[in-house]
Amino acid sequence: MAPLQKASDNDLLNLLSESDHSAYNEIYHRYFYLLYTHAYKKLQDEEQTKDIIQDVFTTLWFNRETNLPQSNLAGYLYTAVRNKIFDLFAHEQVKTKHLESLKAYLNTHSSPPTDHRLRENQLKTYIEKEIQALPPKMRLIFEMSRKENLTYKEIAEKLNVSENNVSKQVNNALRVLRTKLGVVIHLVIMIKLFVQ
Repeated sequence: MAPLQKASDNDLLNLLSESDHSAYNEIYHRYFYLLYTHAYKKLQDEEQTKDIIQDVFTTLWFNRETNLPQSNLAGYLYTAVRNKIFDLFAHEQVKTKHLESLKAYLNTHSSPPTDHRLRENQLKTYIEKEIQALPPKMRLIFEMSRKENLTYKEIAEKLNVSENNVSKQVNNALRVLRTKLGVVIHLVIMIKLFVQ
């Protein structure tokens, strides 16, 4: 057989189905940067992009004996990346809804028992502290979006930046806050369910 660099995708798939690690490495090197570039255009986040591409290649290896495409490796890989991106966006939306749900709950429940009120105030203080710890430009854009309820377009016009930049800053702020507040938010949501 010809060297793997010259092998067709179908030949590589056949070798991969027999657990040929060299074929897997060739597929990885052949498609990694193409898939990375494709995903990065959608996500604009290096770490998330790397995670998704690694996930796709890990899945490819684990499915090598049972669930490989018969042909069109490129299409299979691009579809896998697209689906991972959709999953990520769906997951991010769920997290954002939880954050907004918590905020709405805290704003509408004005007369909980004293210990709950104390915990709510502590949580509000903690969330505000984490918002204030964001980099200045990111914090400004995040607060204009979330506290002043301005659209990305309105923020972009006021700050003389692109809407894409605004979107990226808000998404980065949400990612930072979710990372720092994740456990706390889930605890509060659980408390909310028990006190209703």
